[in-house]
Amino acid sequence: MSKDILRLRIGHGFDVHGAADGDSLRLGGIDIESPYTLVGHSDADVLLHAVTDALLGAACGGDIGSWFPDSDEQWKGADSGELLGHVWSSLRGDGWQLLNVDSVVMAQRPKLRPHIDSMRSRVSGLLSVDPERVSIKATTTERLGFVGREEGIAVSTTALLLAPEDL
Repeated sequence: MSKDILRLRIGHGFDVHGAADGDSLRLGGIDIESPYTLVGHSDADVLLHAVTDALLGAACGGDIGSWFPDSDEQWKGADSGELLGHVWSSLRGDGWQLLNVDSVVMAQRPKLRPHIDSMRSRVSGLLSVDPERVSIKATTTERLGFVGREEGIAVSTTALLLAPEDL
């Protein structure tokens, strides 16, 4: 078996944020006009949180809550792009390489198709990789569950990393 195959590591991230009255939300590092906003300790960017957790999962590095606890006022209103950048910089510094990330955003509204390319560009920039390594898809839940009732948005992300050679 190839030594590189043994270095492949898969991580999964999942995050949910509830909705509140508003006129825009931050998703994938960009602001999107919306009939509601998302609520969270930081900027509530559910997509970037799921990406961060997927990277940490692949590297067995804990989760976003252990790195940036919501009990710490320092992170109140924090830009999730900066949080992701900090985590990825640390992992990259340890020798981890990103092969790809794949995310599914579950939202009844707003329609996300017009924003996918901008989100991919922003996420790939935060990760310093080609946009071809970042997949973002959007789906509704056919009006089922809390997503279908527009009570929040959920995101599931998988990341494939190549572990450092000395691991």
